[in-house]
Amino acid sequence: MSNTAAPSDPSPVPDAPVTTSVDNALQLLQLVGERQALRVAEAADLLGVARSTAHRLLAALRRRGFVAQDRPNGAYRPGPALYEIGLAAVSRIDIRRVARPVLDRLREITEETASLAVLEGTTVRFVDCAESLRSVRVGNRTGIVRPAHASAVGKAILASLSDAELDRRYPEELLPPATTSAALTLTSELRAELETIRAQGYAFNWEESADGVCAVSVALRDTVGQPLAGLGIAAPSSRIGSPDALRAFVPALQEGAEAVLVRLRTPSRD
Repeated sequence: MSNTAAPSDPSPVPDAPVTTSVDNALQLLQLVGERQALRVAEAADLLGVARSTAHRLLAALRRRGFVAQDRPNGAYRPGPALYEIGLAAVSRIDIRRVARPVLDRLREITEETASLAVLEGTTVRFVDCAESLRSVRVGNRTGIVRPAHASAVGKAILASLSDAELDRRYPEELLPPATTSAALTLTSELRAELETIRAQGYAFNWEESADGVCAVSVALRDTVGQPLAGLGIAAPSSRIGSPDALRAFVPALQEGAEAVLVRLRTPSRD
């Protein structure tokens, strides 16, 4: 019997290529979430990998539903699986608590009614409101449901969604009925307006959801760029006078959206 001690088992060596692939895939998900559209060449440059590697990773994510393409060889956008994960995360966020100080601040700055709404299918539900103190004002709409395409908060959120997600929500050319004749009626019209909203960063509503009421809104996004809710200012259209005058509220709304994002990143803050 030999007295020579058996060599100890070597420590496991991490599988570096697998680890790198997982890390790159996770980075791709972050990039798609932030940019909402990502091409193979961009992905390769941002990750510092070959285009073939970027294509392979994106194809794997597409097979699992984490990304999608509007057409062959097109840009990759957030897919249904990524969207469902986002919804699960949103459901655990008390957006009302996070946004409440911002609503109060917006009411103070604008002297108009500030509202918070979330998307539910093709409608929006107002979940919180800081009502104006003026004698003539838009009242508290907490709990009210409106067609998303006929409200500023709804259009702001819709403009943050991918084309594939919009197709899922609006498969027909005719939009759901709204309460006023000023509302859009065709999905093609909505798509064109959403392109404008994406370019300018805010959405308008001029008596589309209710007679005598106008509003302007921006989307609230989470820390990876996914839409959480709509943040809006509503006022009597007779006082505002014209859609152009609503633009005066946009800087305050944009500052409010940034404040909500800061609070999401530091959830312990009151």
